[in-house]
Amino acid sequence: MHISFSMPKKPSPDQIIDALSIDCLIFGFNNGRLDILLVKHGEGISKGKWALPGGWIQYNESVNHAAKRILHSLTGISDIYLQQLSVFGDVDRYPGKRVVTIAYYAMVNEEHYSLIPGFTASDVQWYDLHQLPDLLYDHTKIIQHGLKQLRHSVRHEPIGFNLLPKKFTLLKLQELYEAILETKFDKSNFRRKLLKMNLVKPSTEKQQDVSHRAASLYEFDEQRYQQLREKGFAFEL
Repeated sequence: MHISFSMPKKPSPDQIIDALSIDCLIFGFNNGRLDILLVKHGEGISKGKWALPGGWIQYNESVNHAAKRILHSLTGISDIYLQQLSVFGDVDRYPGKRVVTIAYYAMVNEEHYSLIPGFTASDVQWYDLHQLPDLLYDHTKIIQHGLKQLRHSVRHEPIGFNLLPKKFTLLKLQELYEAILETKFDKSNFRRKLLKMNLVKPSTEKQQDVSHRAASLYEFDEQRYQQLREKGFAFEL
């Protein structure tokens, strides 16, 4: 008896892998507050609901490329470094079928980006982490995991280059750490320990157009920044 086997049909380049998705956690820092970027679904069964920017991976792309493509198509944000956070695969995390998602995260200065909802998103907004709307699927769990990772990172590697202006006050840097770690630091103790690391250096400038006494401006020492990234450190207050 002759048995013939037919070759499986090759997926088209833009065909999606409907059991594998991407979700992006974009933390934003603005006015001493830590935010998260959310999109409102504009179609389908989840229309009108808020969620992390996410979507399906295509057969012809890497997961890293998929993350950048999805984020840009939904929010208008591009040219940021997305770091892989974790994989979330609870059996019942997505209604009706089995879907595993790969989460990426990044931290940005909100003032540097214009938000443009697109593709299947009808709206895109920054939300205070303490005032989130009801979210789809397991996105609250993903945010909590990402925040835990962020708090670990801020204690063991320098964070701030992409979140603050080129020149900043030490108070603004302290506000960043306080927003991430959700705690208040003693001003003099924070500055003493920070300056001891030599991560920042004083500039020759002071604040402009302020009603109070102008504070000195600082900037990151890029060489020292790279050294600390490679070696790591323990930032304890």
